Amino acid sequence: MKTKTIRPMERDEFNRHFQEHVHAAFWEDGSYSLSDALSARELEQMTALQDRLGQPFELRLGAFDADNRFIGWSWARQETKQTLYMINSAVLPEFQRKGVYSALVSAVIAEAEAQGFQMIYSRHCATNNAVIIPKLKAGFVISKFELSDTHGVLVHLHYYTNETRRQVMDYRAGQIAPNEAVAKLLR
Repeated sequence: MKTKTIRPMERDEFNRHFQEHVHAAFWEDGSYSLSDALSARELEQMTALQDRLGQPFELRLGAFDADNRFIGWSWARQETKQTLYMINSAVLPEFQRKGVYSALVSAVIAEAEAQGFQMIYSRHCATNNAVIIPKLKAGFVISKFELSDTHGVLVHLHYYTNETRRQVMDYRAGQIAPNEAVAKLLR
């Protein structure tokens, strides 16, 4: 594949590309949009609740090929003072399995670390190996499972920007014995 570029995008540019390509990136999987199930009053209430949260950090990345064609994206938003939630990422079908998704994940990790986030998390269909495997290779760990009314069975992946926290997760999962740093925390 020709050289790809990952760059931040403003909300309007990102939304235009997202709306144009989201259906090509996500086939019919039985998911539904929560807004389709809610009444007008419930939607108004959700908007009011969102407005009360203020202006959390948002990251919108676009992936472009050497000809500057939009080929993928990643969208993340701050949830707490320590947590960045990777809401949605995708690579258009003809550009999949060419390293684009891994490049997007790396860019999100780099920006999360630069901003000072302690954890990045994402939720995925439990059988979506095309996404889960690259994230595990990037250092994400499986943290829990969820049964979602909108998406079915989901696996949660966490990435800890702090090395000691990553080691604690490895200890909690039974992968390592506690080293000195982990043992010190667990006293």
